[in-house]
Amino acid sequence: MRKTAITGIGMTPVSEHWGISLRELAAEAGQKALDDAGLQTVDALYVANAYGSTFNYQTHLGALIADYLGLSGIEAYSIEAADASGGAALRTGYLAVASGAVETALVIGVEKVTDIVGSDRTRARTVSLDADYETPHGATLTAMAALLMRRYMHEYGLELSAFEGFSINAHQNGQRNELAMYRNALRAGAFGKAPMISEPVSLFDGAPDADGAAAVVITSAEWAADTYPAPVEIAGSSVATDAFMLQERIDPLYLKAVALSTQKALEQAGISNHDVDLFEPHDAFTILSALSLEAAGFAERGKGWEMTGQIGLTGQLPMTTFGGLKSRGNPAGASGIYQAVEACLQLRGNAGNNQVANAKTALIQNLGGLASTAITHVLAPYQ
Repeated sequence: MRKTAITGIGMTPVSEHWGISLRELAAEAGQKALDDAGLQTVDALYVANAYGSTFNYQTHLGALIADYLGLSGIEAYSIEAADASGGAALRTGYLAVASGAVETALVIGVEKVTDIVGSDRTRARTVSLDADYETPHGATLTAMAALLMRRYMHEYGLELSAFEGFSINAHQNGQRNELAMYRNALRAGAFGKAPMISEPVSLFDGAPDADGAAAVVITSAEWAADTYPAPVEIAGSSVATDAFMLQERIDPLYLKAVALSTQKALEQAGISNHDVDLFEPHDAFTILSALSLEAAGFAERGKGWEMTGQIGLTGQLPMTTFGGLKSRGNPAGASGIYQAVEACLQLRGNAGNNQVANAKTALIQNLGGLASTAITHVLAPYQ
């Protein structure tokens, strides 16, 4: 397997883009990544998208977006793994280049949620849950996250306020990010007073659905080192799965897929979690942040919430450094690519007001469902 590197990055603002189509969002991010890499074409295009079929009534996105970008004749197809689609597409591009099957790959994550609103959007999102045993009974992603959070609070004797530090940190960092959807500060104490969506998950807990697209160009690291000033190596890449439904897991408070994918990615990179300079978790809900810290080995069981004092930009383990899904916004299938772009900015030293000092190793993690799928990557400057 060849070493691979990211040489081009691009992303759009995360927002409600009422006047922009899915293909236009994807093309904007893709063109920015191509321009950043100094390329006019690539050998392959991999498109991450979670809900195009239910939000936009559009599939076959690989060919659609390749055509719209003017990349005639190239290999192109889309990848779906619910909200982990971005991480899955990143791994697809990594494997294609590492294997030597292609020399250059463009990976685009895109989601256009504002084509559908209200309860229709909630219903459209439930396709990532079990269609036989969960959604017919009214289950939603938020409701299932609420069950998980309630169990955690019961098990460890916690109040809702224990989780507010995750959202406060996300908004502190999102304030600095010009592309973030919500750049407002979150005051201490406001978290527990917010309107409930599915108790105990509140408006200030769950990440907002959003439109957005992000893209990276992946090439062989050896070629990148001779051509680009600051290539970022994909030093580790791993996917793992868990029981699809929470009720089928032996221990629902242990995210097995997160533990497995983190361990494999770190081993591949030849490092431990003590070497990680920043962590971009899938903070769709604060309970996932706490449980991911524990499963990834950064905190003991039941103590992930205690790390909220250590996750700021100058903390021991900076997290959600551009606002994460919570403040930057959650463009579902594109979120994993946003994580990759933002990590590359950190490792290039180009993160501006969001810069983590001396960032050398980034761990990014994208989850599908409630961690039924976990996809973890280790990124580092190519040496």
